[in-house]
Amino acid sequence: MKLLEGKTALITGAARGIGKAIALKFASEGANIAFTDLVIDDNGKKTVEEIEALGVKCKGYASNAADFAQTEQVVEEIKKDFGRIDILVNNAGITKDGLMLRMTEAQWDAVIAVNLKSAFNFIHAVLPIMLRQKSGSIINMASVVGVHGNAGQANYAASKAGLIALAKSIAQEVGSRGIRANAIAPGFIETAMTAALPDDVRKEWVAKIPLRRGGRPEDIADVATFLASDLSSYVSGQVIQVDGGMNM
Repeated sequence: MKLLEGKTALITGAARGIGKAIALKFASEGANIAFTDLVIDDNGKKTVEEIEALGVKCKGYASNAADFAQTEQVVEEIKKDFGRIDILVNNAGITKDGLMLRMTEAQWDAVIAVNLKSAFNFIHAVLPIMLRQKSGSIINMASVVGVHGNAGQANYAASKAGLIALAKSIAQEVGSRGIRANAIAPGFIETAMTAALPDDVRKEWVAKIPLRRGGRPEDIADVATFLASDLSSYVSGQVIQVDGGMNM
């Protein structure tokens, strides 16, 4: 039997990158997939097709994760379409980097809204469903930057640190009802965003990693699958760094 057979996973921001890798991995393990993105464009439709090809149900939903009312509405739609929600992955995220002295209020607010408030929105909407089911796994996609900080990313680091604390708090609140909450803190992962970095910056990053390579989205997806499955039934309130040993 597959690890996630019969389960439904809701993943935010999963039309591309790490979110898409998680969706594909979950689907390969038997999970039905509901995912959200700001718009379901051709890329999102292709993602649906790739997931359905694995023999599971999949649907993409256009929704602004930072909007509380939209989130409540889309979760209700997903509940009607799939009947249950067993796994929530709060993956939606953006960056608007800049040194604190030059950072604008708009840069700060946008990152906090998309990265952190969206997780509150979805957990708030999904918890009643999981409480009725008396089971569930919530996974917040944080970052090593949220553990160690990073110059020029105060807004991003604060949002990711918030996701870690949020997971730990939720784990304490609803653990007695069979619901687990954890965070994953990726390090330098090879995505379209990191591919755009100058070669010298990339080399500097890789030189700091004991495994001497950047991570793959699939590396994150594997850990997410562990946390979503019964293999981690006694793991809650934890933050797992997936960074090749970069930050020990």
